[in-house]
Amino acid sequence: MILARVTNPTSIWLHLIATTPSKFVTSIASREARSAASFLVHSFSKDTLSVRGQLQYGLIWSLVSKKTKSPMRNWKKKLGHTLSRFLTSKPPFAQPRPRPTEPPPLPPPPAPIPPPPLAMPHGPPAPGPGGPVFPRATSTVLPDPARFFAPGLLNAPLPTNYSFQNFVLKNGDQPEYLHPYSIRSTGGKLTICYPTRNVTPSYIIQTIVADLTISSPSDAAGGDHRVVAFDDLSVTLDVSPSLRAHLVRGCPYVTLTTAQGAGAVDISVASVHAFIEVAPCGDAGAKWRLRMNSGQTFLLYASAPIRLAQTGTSQLSAPGFSGVIRIAYLPDAFMEPVLDRYSGCFPTAGEAALNRPFCVEYHWRKAGPGELLMLAHPLHLRLLSNDSGGVRVLDDFRYRSIDGDLVGVVGDSWVLRTDPVSTTWHSTHGVSENGVDEVVAALRKDVAGLASTPITTTSSYSYGKAIARAARFVLIAEEVGCPDVIPAVQSYLKAAVTPWLDGSFPGNGFLYESKWGGLVTRQGLTNTGADFGFGIFNDHHYHLGYFIYAIAVLAKIDPCWGRKYMPQAYSMVADIMTLSLRPGASFPRLRMFDLWTLHSWAGGLTDLADGRNQESTSEAVNAYYSAALLGLSYGDTHLATLGATLTAFEALAAQTWWHVREGEGIYEEVFSRNNRVLGVLWANKRDSGLWFAPPESKECRLGIQLLPVLPISEALFPDVAFVKELVGWTLPALARDGVWESWKGFVYALEGVYDKEAALAKTRALTGHDDGNSLSNLLWWLHSRPAVVGDAGYGRCCWYRQYCH
Repeated sequence: MILARVTNPTSIWLHLIATTPSKFVTSIASREARSAASFLVHSFSKDTLSVRGQLQYGLIWSLVSKKTKSPMRNWKKKLGHTLSRFLTSKPPFAQPRPRPTEPPPLPPPPAPIPPPPLAMPHGPPAPGPGGPVFPRATSTVLPDPARFFAPGLLNAPLPTNYSFQNFVLKNGDQPEYLHPYSIRSTGGKLTICYPTRNVTPSYIIQTIVADLTISSPSDAAGGDHRVVAFDDLSVTLDVSPSLRAHLVRGCPYVTLTTAQGAGAVDISVASVHAFIEVAPCGDAGAKWRLRMNSGQTFLLYASAPIRLAQTGTSQLSAPGFSGVIRIAYLPDAFMEPVLDRYSGCFPTAGEAALNRPFCVEYHWRKAGPGELLMLAHPLHLRLLSNDSGGVRVLDDFRYRSIDGDLVGVVGDSWVLRTDPVSTTWHSTHGVSENGVDEVVAALRKDVAGLASTPITTTSSYSYGKAIARAARFVLIAEEVGCPDVIPAVQSYLKAAVTPWLDGSFPGNGFLYESKWGGLVTRQGLTNTGADFGFGIFNDHHYHLGYFIYAIAVLAKIDPCWGRKYMPQAYSMVADIMTLSLRPGASFPRLRMFDLWTLHSWAGGLTDLADGRNQESTSEAVNAYYSAALLGLSYGDTHLATLGATLTAFEALAAQTWWHVREGEGIYEEVFSRNNRVLGVLWANKRDSGLWFAPPESKECRLGIQLLPVLPISEALFPDVAFVKELVGWTLPALARDGVWESWKGFVYALEGVYDKEAALAKTRALTGHDDGNSLSNLLWWLHSRPAVVGDAGYGRCCWYRQYCH
């Protein structure tokens, strides 16, 4: 039977339906092909497939429904019962989460309302009485969260990479950029800054000063603030016993309320600038204009009359106020009526719901009369859907931002929709017929080398790259019809991966730390620098992404092994991709992925003046892509869809902010003229330097945004014209002394997008490769580039070519 020719027929035929041109699908007529198609049709739901795949599913069904019965239905039922013991949670897109609730009143702060209950939506195995799958351990280097989180929040896993992270680390006094303002809280005072930018050819950095500082003199000086509630889009901060701040991302106003039950409190407003005008607007005293010698103007709105008096050059005071204060920077005088109109309605919380594939929905909880005015960054505007109902975009209402102009949007619910991406095992176009022999020769040599080059590193990052590199050999072998090398790679992967899952690896291993809720490594328990900071939750998606990729491939070709280590695989996924929490949950919601910026952050529990940061977008894409592949291996369509959705958003964000296009307007010309790709993107900074290399190492900057080279890399670099610009900008840097061969390979990989023959010649001459790359992988990539951009791939060597004859 035809299924005997392939290692994992269900995955291959599933992929075949989803990606094969209809002219091929309709040609399936042989008895063997009908039998295989019947196997698939009766084993998988149409929900597994893309829209195109569903159409092709119908074509296959029309071929087999009259010729076959349903011998596999009992098999499907048995498989369903087996998987149900593992996949016990509700799917991620089945039901929306409840809207966020108001934080508790103050003082004293009662236990906050817990997050909506939910499990790892795509279904990790429920831990037994002992808790998480990996052994528990206690870190000696993680900070104590009890100082800055309300007691009621300490019973659940805590965020380790959120927009307010600096508020809960060390002394909590580093600022965070919550668009469009930089916010700092220390000593019972909240400081607001509308930052300016310092731009050079090498970097862009926001300059932060204390434009306005709000406090209550009646509170004791020096107390710590307290996070009393947080969600996807906001954090509620008790600045002091008398003042609470509702800090909502993308809000043109900063909103503070006085504590319930505290009565009237005195208010102090200070600035590093001199006030040259402090004037009420109207007789009610509920709106004030504050103009400073810096040229800035702020508007202060109050829910009740407030009596501001200037008590010094840079000091204002207001006695006995109770209610809501909203402060907004005025970029231009014509925007004042708009700020006036929407000043009454303020957001108190916000959620970003992933209820549908390739879509995120924002819902804000609000208080006060009128409609809600928020700000959208450039990627929001690109994705804002007509499904958003009554949302109105105010094109002329703009705030400056390091991420591009923030544009006013009226409405308390948004729908952001992106185009789907195809998370497939193999290349889209297939390997060209005249390249197969070269790829096979390189593949055989690389596979033979596995036996003589064991992995010697104990670093979770480097080890992950090594096993993912080997896993690539399996998929390349499938694609070029070289199945005889797969058993050797399978044995190698089992021997290399299993010790990390069963705890027998001697030099390192994964453990579970409950203080913040997440995986750490044995080396990272006592050393913040070990494993690139994995022990303090740095780079989790990078490290785990490589492991998940290798596990996905191994589970694909060895289902028995995959079933045995399914709990560990899902625990790794849950560490970075849990959607929400349930009582007793082990991991926080989406540890690395930021649902407002729509990309991940890599930094963990380290307070940094420039805020969160991320260097490699391609390794972030790899993490979510690998999770999608794991979903395919286990027949988990929900995980596959969630992984594909996060992959799509991450790739778009990379193209928006990491890929620099001159004249696009995101960044100033002096910076965009000199750069085609970022080194590190920070919340408050854009840097052309890398953590490990200076700005002139352009090959490293390109490479770190491309590695690892995978089928999904096409989605990350879809613009051929930009790729040509990027490679042209990079190639001169290769003439420097000391450039590593490994980084050259990534440059040549992108050159092959538009000039395959030149890239092939250079690649063949390489004397070394990155530890996560190989010659066979580069040749696979280059020989699977269409000869002409836009070539549909007919006549090329696809992985299913033997079935086309």
